Amino acid sequence: SSMASKDREDAFSNPDVQQMLLNLHHSMVKTLIDSETKELPVCNFKQPEELLKALDLEIEKEPASNDTILDACKSVMDYSIKTASPRFMNQLYSGINPSCLAGSWVTEVLNTNLHTYEVAPVFVMMEKYMMRKLSKLVGYDNGDGVLCPGGSFANMLGMHLARVQIDPDIKSKGMGNNKKMVLFASSEAHYSIAKGASFLGFGESNVVRVETDKIGMMKPDVLDQKIQECIQQGSIPAFVMATTGSTVLGSCDDLNAVADVCEKHGVWMHVDAAWGGGVILSEKYKHLMNGVHRSNSVAWNIHKMSTGLVQCSIFLTKSSGMMEECNRFNAEYLFQPDKHYDVSYDIGDKTVQCGRKVDILKLWTLWKSRGDNGMAKQTDNAFENAKYLVDQIKKREGFRLVLPEFQCPNICFWYIPSRLRNKEENADWWKEVSKIAPQIKRKIMEDGSMMIGYNPLTTKGYVNFFRVIITNPMTTPQDMDFILDEMDRIGHAL
Repeated sequence: SSMASKDREDAFSNPDVQQMLLNLHHSMVKTLIDSETKELPVCNFKQPEELLKALDLEIEKEPASNDTILDACKSVMDYSIKTASPRFMNQLYSGINPSCLAGSWVTEVLNTNLHTYEVAPVFVMMEKYMMRKLSKLVGYDNGDGVLCPGGSFANMLGMHLARVQIDPDIKSKGMGNNKKMVLFASSEAHYSIAKGASFLGFGESNVVRVETDKIGMMKPDVLDQKIQECIQQGSIPAFVMATTGSTVLGSCDDLNAVADVCEKHGVWMHVDAAWGGGVILSEKYKHLMNGVHRSNSVAWNIHKMSTGLVQCSIFLTKSSGMMEECNRFNAEYLFQPDKHYDVSYDIGDKTVQCGRKVDILKLWTLWKSRGDNGMAKQTDNAFENAKYLVDQIKKREGFRLVLPEFQCPNICFWYIPSRLRNKEENADWWKEVSKIAPQIKRKIMEDGSMMIGYNPLTTKGYVNFFRVIITNPMTTPQDMDFILDEMDRIGHAL
């Protein structure tokens, strides 16, 4: 039948298949070079209807040729965002490390699942090694960890461990047998705490948001007061999420102050360092995470500040063995106790998934290629660019910083066109300012010259402002100047 012959044509021993893969490989590397050198625009923006016309997404009854697949892959690259560009500053990730990419490619070639030593011997050993190394970095001498599908998931794993520590019966009996459990996070903390509360059955209404100071740090005295109120109402304070590097302002909570409150009330302390975790690698900036060793768990995305490839999300916990305790189901078809090797290397029961994507190799190749010093330099470089940008913003007319000082390399500012300068700054004036960012953004996207996000911040009553996120190791002070020049060029007369 034609299907069987197509299967044989799909064999890697087929020269046509080999040629397609080599051609594709060439195109991919060329795309990376052209993104990095800014030959290619950051985006080739089309409205959804236009994009649908440009892409041929129809799947026919008959098999498509290798050439068709190759062309399709090339057009995917053409119309996608070039996140390797030094001028992609729209999200908390940017830039691609070649060794990390090598690890990622090998991972796809080996196409396995990280649950048992039997099917993933090398990756199990690698993950054990790296989790020990990272646990020690955050000061967990006897810690353990696991790679997760994203920072939100890592935060949720923390919530799950916290509740099982309060009541181990939750695993079998569910949440109904208990007093209400309450979760705490700052008003700037990531919304995954609310998503997690709903997903895990705490309920979103049992998330208490704690007020922050002018630069977005949680107020520990307010946290203390809210926990006391919770206890007085007969509820259980179950989980406090401190933040190192909030999504918008880049705020870093005072972890020692939060730990004091958590220890006083015996509450599980989790640190969401998804964005800011990279500071711990740097002698200059690790003070931003002082006190992390007093927490119970940490979420840290290496794919953000440290430019691992998406996704590379780590969950660490101080109490080794706690993860297995929480999640062990001993699926007979995977985890037989009488295997021919030490079954403590079957790490699948550390998490709530069965199969788990292998993310460890790219983490290891990234770190191996840079060494500890290179990992530190990556963090320092991001901060140096951020400092330069802040200095330029202070010097230039029409630019205004949202925060008086920054803690992580996300820099937030308003652009004020010339007609609004030196005017009375009342509600109407701010309403006008709020319209500027979306207009500049639209023009930037049409030009494709760079990508930068904007947003309002209702917790602080701020109207739309730009948020420039700096992580790409190829980004230079010249790129910082380019951003401000472009905004001024586009926005001056708005």
